[in-house]
Amino acid sequence: MKMSAAERMDLMRFVCSFVWTDLQVAQAERDLVMRIAGRLHLTEAEVRQVAEWLRSPPRADDVDPTRVPHEHRRLFLAAAEAAIRADGRVVPAERDSLALFRDLLED
Repeated sequence: MKMSAAERMDLMRFVCSFVWTDLQVAQAERDLVMRIAGRLHLTEAEVRQVAEWLRSPPRADDVDPTRVPHEHRRLFLAAAEAAIRADGRVVPAERDSLALFRDLLED
């Protein structure tokens, strides 16, 4: 599946926002995020931005499910699911956020 640079960064922004749902980022979550960044062949500058989102979450205004292209919705949802499961536990806030994200993508 081809994605533009902007779409790849949107995906990373969503993934990073999901790892922050429980207000802490575990090492397993960091590792997952960086593996995804590697698979997407992000540039050094893009990887630096992702690392910044792991230190401080992306702004909520920058994470808009309505901007996710239809052809990428399954990928974004799968990445979000992987993000919330990465640390081996899913707290209610993560489950709720994922359900809301799923609902917003299904319209």
